[in-house]
Amino acid sequence: MNESQDGLPFAGEADRTLLQHKINLETAQISWKEVERFFASGDLVSIAAELDLVAVALAFAEDRTEQIQGWLRQGLVGKTTVQQALHWHEHNPSLWAVVVKPWVLVQEKVAA
Repeated sequence: MNESQDGLPFAGEADRTLLQHKINLETAQISWKEVERFFASGDLVSIAAELDLVAVALAFAEDRTEQIQGWLRQGLVGKTTVQQALHWHEHNPSLWAVVVKPWVLVQEKVAA
């Protein structure tokens, strides 16, 4: 198995690019009502607007624990809170989501 420039193991750059493309294709806009059940089961992970959802999903898929822990410490990634769920329930924004089993990663893009 090869290592990327940052020392992370993966089968090859082509495999990583293919995985990134697959994640990108599986990312879609979704309503809160459609992901609410994942919040109830504890499987919904909120991603801060300043992060790239596909890049975060790729980190989850590649099990890049150190990077994910850094985002967790910074409050940029984390299980969706009750306050966030209530906000989304009340305002029903359009969200971006992608599944990286067992998680559903979700992000609300703030209007520029």
